[in-house]
Amino acid sequence: MATRKASAKERPSYRCTECGWTTAKWLGRCPECQAWGTVEEFGGTPAVRTTAPGRVTTAALPIGQVDGRQATARTTGVPELDRVLGGGLVPGAVVLLAGEPGVGKSTLLLDVAAKAASAEHRTLYVTGEESASQVRLRADRIGALDDDLYLAAETDLSAVLGHLDSVKPSLLILDSVQTVASPEIDGAPGGMAQVREVAGALIRASKERGMSTLLVGHVTKDGAIAGPRLLEHLVDVVLHFEGDRHARLRLVRGVKNRYGTTDEVGCFELHDEGITGLADPSGLFLTRRAEPVPGTCLTVTLEGRRPLVAEVQALTVDSQIPSPRRTTSGLETSRVSMMLAVLEQRGRISALGKRDIYSATVGGVKLSEPAADLAVALALASAASDTPLPKNLVAIGEVGLAGEVRRVTGVQRRLAEASRLGFTHALVPGDPGKIPAGMRVLEVADVGEALSVLPKRVRREAPREEEARR
Repeated sequence: MATRKASAKERPSYRCTECGWTTAKWLGRCPECQAWGTVEEFGGTPAVRTTAPGRVTTAALPIGQVDGRQATARTTGVPELDRVLGGGLVPGAVVLLAGEPGVGKSTLLLDVAAKAASAEHRTLYVTGEESASQVRLRADRIGALDDDLYLAAETDLSAVLGHLDSVKPSLLILDSVQTVASPEIDGAPGGMAQVREVAGALIRASKERGMSTLLVGHVTKDGAIAGPRLLEHLVDVVLHFEGDRHARLRLVRGVKNRYGTTDEVGCFELHDEGITGLADPSGLFLTRRAEPVPGTCLTVTLEGRRPLVAEVQALTVDSQIPSPRRTTSGLETSRVSMMLAVLEQRGRISALGKRDIYSATVGGVKLSEPAADLAVALALASAASDTPLPKNLVAIGEVGLAGEVRRVTGVQRRLAEASRLGFTHALVPGDPGKIPAGMRVLEVADVGEALSVLPKRVRREAPREEEARR
């Protein structure tokens, strides 16, 4: 009987490496966090242990007496990145920058490495994905050369730590964390155990030396950061680098920031000579014309706290197939389909159901917030009637299935941005707040009132239809 009890105590248990959930048997998928392949054996049931009180290394102080100057941010030399970081890089901070392949992560960080380097603050750039000569060629192309910028190509964690002892940098950039491995840990580079060990070692080194660290992270096909979720919890700042590789615009969006807000967005333009920050990126999303064109409408979207004026375009043509096409670019297909249904049922526009409809945004910007609904609806109605909207008009508002125009956040900031760029008319929901000087604002309650801004004009195809009847 005693033998059975002893064997029961020695029975191995299994634990999820992502969330820590334990079980008595192995499972392929953790029922707690729904992650696959993360349940591993970790031995028998651990004995309950207690920790005795030890010596205090630093006495606790009233929070008002703690010196906050040690956490003063230092600029990176790139104002758009400083905006997202909350003023710059804090000594000892660890930042994780993730993005899809080819979006421009290495180009941005190499530019940051050169601009942040100085005689007092050395920068160490460690690459594990390229050779040192490849990085040098990119530095020549974008003009990122500095005597205080040190470059090393390493994939061994101990070698990286050795470079820290010899260079003593104030800023470390590692590209990428999935390519570096520790010889003391089993597993291939990029595995959960290796990523956890490499990140933990670099975080400890950053805190001990007061060194800022920028880590490049890979993403999965779903867009999530690759590796264990623990990596995002350990670092101080998590940034996402977004953008369509066929467009010039790149966005750096804060997901987590212990030193600032997460509602700031940095805008960059990627070109042949490198990457540059855009303090006023609205010009990328507009098409300047002498006369208005049917099927176009302007709106103001909020990327974080930054208002951006964007243009929505729509085109309708006679369909040659039984099921008309519905094609979108930069817009959510479901939102466009909802606007088509609202226009047909509430706006009494019946010509949309049997026509091919194409809708897109200008400049590669993606409009996902509901505040662009009114602009999408007006662009579709303008294209269907072949009638242009009035010049210098912006439309802001969410449209419901009942045809009502709902209020959205930040209307005053949106109107101020539109007024700054020279727009004089706006369609907004009720109670917009303070209106900028020189701007005429029309408050609309539903889609019917919004469609009243379209001039009464007969379609160009109407005379052809009358001739056909005769």
